[in-house]
Amino acid sequence: MNWSEWARGRNAKARAKDRWRETNDFDAFGPRGALGDGRRVVSFASNDYLGLASHPAVLAAAHAAIDRWGTGSGASRLVSGSRPVHTQLEDALASWKATEAALVFPTGYAANLGTLSALAGPQVLICSDEHNHASIIDGCRLARELGARVEFFPHADAGTARALLADWAGRAIVVSDAVFSMDGDSAPVEELARACADYDALLVLDEAHSVLSPHAGPLPCEVLRVGTLSKTLGSLGGFVAGAQVMTELLVNRGRPFIFSTALAPADAAAANAALEVLRSAEGAALARRLEGYAGRFTRQGAALSPIVPIIVGTERAALAASAALLGEGLLVPAIRPPTVPPGSCRLRVTLSAAHRDDEVRLLGEVLGRHGLWP
Repeated sequence: MNWSEWARGRNAKARAKDRWRETNDFDAFGPRGALGDGRRVVSFASNDYLGLASHPAVLAAAHAAIDRWGTGSGASRLVSGSRPVHTQLEDALASWKATEAALVFPTGYAANLGTLSALAGPQVLICSDEHNHASIIDGCRLARELGARVEFFPHADAGTARALLADWAGRAIVVSDAVFSMDGDSAPVEELARACADYDALLVLDEAHSVLSPHAGPLPCEVLRVGTLSKTLGSLGGFVAGAQVMTELLVNRGRPFIFSTALAPADAAAANAALEVLRSAEGAALARRLEGYAGRFTRQGAALSPIVPIIVGTERAALAASAALLGEGLLVPAIRPPTVPPGSCRLRVTLSAAHRDDEVRLLGEVLGRHGLWP
């Protein structure tokens, strides 16, 4: 069997399981746009939670950066140097997260890979929530190749994480999403932090989706805060914020940082401008608007989140539900394995402050009409 035959066989298996994926054009500015076939739709699929990707100040900053530095960075920052905007962004991120320093990576995925692999080695234990993002899972896999022991604890089970730490004599890390991307629920951050403090472990907290529940206050343990520039800040890239000695370590040991071309100046400038908006009165108003939308879809007792999972079960059911909503002008993706476990296929609705009130109201009506909500 040659490689093309093998690939055709794998593709056929994916189609047979209703797990086939393909890219589709969506010509959009903000949540509204046209699909490749010309149909106009409103997207409830984007992680641009505050709508900052189309904010005038963010667009202007990106344009100005292109005019000053061009479209690319040329090479990694250790080879060709940082642009001033990289340093400005890192200073602003450290201020936002109340840490000594921050380091920007090309993507949030690279930030997790770089962090976990840089900290890995023999006599290191990594305890990871079983629902963590794929970038954390892959970081754990790479860490295991570098000699670390990796244990996955049940979702949001701080007690099991504590027990794993208690049975380990070496250096240890607990890593968790702060808000989980497919369910919209929150990690027990304070409990995890207390367990880390009791056993001198490092907490690595991925705050990519923490737009409505940031853990900005001090925690009782050493913390590295991993984040993305592509969601709350509407740009592209990732970062790690923490003690300066740790970011210095990542500069020297974080392979995705060392060996990747630096974040484009326009992306860094856009993220910096978005952060200024976020920390202003306008940013607070956008967050309140998003909270209002999220409140309409938050089940009693659940954490307030712009991520609304609607579990339907099978791949075929998820695809049918997504198609039904698309037929009414709403773009809501069907999420299937390997993104979620078999049997838990779902629609993943994401709300944004860029949505209009009538669009959010229509979403609720359409979901109800198709028996998907409440």
